[in-house]
Amino acid sequence: MLDLTYEMPKPKTIAGAKHDWELVIGMEVHAQVSSNAKLFSGASTQFGAEPNSNVAFVDAAMPGMLPVINEYCVEQAVRTGLGLKADINLKSAFDRKNYFYPDLPQGYQISQLYQPIVGEGEVLVEMGDGTARMVRIERIHMEQDAGKSIHDMDPHMSFVDLNRTGVCLMEIVSRPDIRGPEEAAAYIAKLRQIMRYLGTCDGNMQNGNLRADVNVSICLPGAYEKYQETQDFSHLGTRCEIKNMNSMRFIQQAIEVEARRQIAIVEGGGKVEQETRLYDPDKGETRSMRSKEEAHDYRYFPDPDLLPLEIEQAWVDDIAANLPELPDDKKARFISEFGLTDYDASVLTAEVESAAYFEEVAKGRSGKLAANWVINELFGRLKKEDHDITESPVSPTQLGGIIDLISSDAISGKIAKDLFEIVYTEGGDPAQIVEERGMKQVTDTGAIEAALDEIIAANPAQVEKAKVNPKLAGWFVGQVMKATGGKANPKAVNELVSQKLGS
Repeated sequence: MLDLTYEMPKPKTIAGAKHDWELVIGMEVHAQVSSNAKLFSGASTQFGAEPNSNVAFVDAAMPGMLPVINEYCVEQAVRTGLGLKADINLKSAFDRKNYFYPDLPQGYQISQLYQPIVGEGEVLVEMGDGTARMVRIERIHMEQDAGKSIHDMDPHMSFVDLNRTGVCLMEIVSRPDIRGPEEAAAYIAKLRQIMRYLGTCDGNMQNGNLRADVNVSICLPGAYEKYQETQDFSHLGTRCEIKNMNSMRFIQQAIEVEARRQIAIVEGGGKVEQETRLYDPDKGETRSMRSKEEAHDYRYFPDPDLLPLEIEQAWVDDIAANLPELPDDKKARFISEFGLTDYDASVLTAEVESAAYFEEVAKGRSGKLAANWVINELFGRLKKEDHDITESPVSPTQLGGIIDLISSDAISGKIAKDLFEIVYTEGGDPAQIVEERGMKQVTDTGAIEAALDEIIAANPAQVEKAKVNPKLAGWFVGQVMKATGGKANPKAVNELVSQKLGS
């Protein structure tokens, strides 16, 4: 486990005309479950299929069609709860949330208002400055996704695609523990990371597989601490919900914009109305969508077509026993096992694929050297070309081969970079490339000494200067490397120059 020696981050403060204000943020994250079939039907969840091609009769609300629960979706929700150190409720139930919209064929959404499958949990959110906050999870419940209304295909008509209808979502509801835009983005990033490690959600925000409703309110300094002591929400300001955010950058922008809007209202003598709003990134503003509904507005009632969901503790225990190593644990192990810095371990564990790649490269090798090559050379090159680790043309075996050649003194660091470029662009076995192209570094001290003697004999004035100022000895090192085509062992060259010049 991680040694939590982090300081608590300071809350974000925004200066108003009359007061300084603090932000209070809670989030409802909708994560699409990684499953081949929907929550209550066998229809495919494939993204990008032809409109209305992944629709079963029950998804389209055809008369007489009854929902049948997908056990794998339940398992994925339980796995997510365990990954967030949350309570798993052995008995939960489904409710109907009634509202009417063209992309909701049933006229209701099956959700879990009263008895969610997952209870309270927590997420450790680390900030880049070494501070961290524990964000409490209130609940996770399963629910159906709605379809998609399309308004830009015809000037006079709207279209409805029901492919997404009935796809299983996990709604992860946090307590109002987040205190700033950066923390909000870091919280989403950490949730995404954990679920990707668990394999319960792919975290693809661009496809809408991970999106968030962000609740924002403002309060005077000290009010949040009173809420923490009493759990009385009256100490906090009226919250407004910013709906359907699927970009971490836009989440940060929207929080800042909405907070300033609320400050202007309150300091102008007005009252913030609880409502749902949308963020317009082009205009840099939030706009009203609808007044915020309460639970009674949806006329929730238990779904008569579904029995209460009862699961066994032994089944939960079996899922828990087979959880993968989670990001915080993996990061701590990388630090202790490979001697990495906190920063390097964070970079390498950010994505589950990156962690797996590094671990294969580092197996039986210097962890620090492996981390340096993976982060600086490989990640740097991939980022420059806008690729991720899954698109790397250099396999862990190839990069490990380059590191082996460095460690055995077969090649120098400079030659290794040239070799990496060849492997990256042309492929091939590093050892074979070095052999065939004559890239081995010169370790024969006799040959190196002969080259150095020639350079010393040809440059007597430079020799005298170097004897007076030892820093100038580096010139001779450079000349030897140039004379040997960069193949001389740098360590041997430095030692010989030091001996010859008495520096």
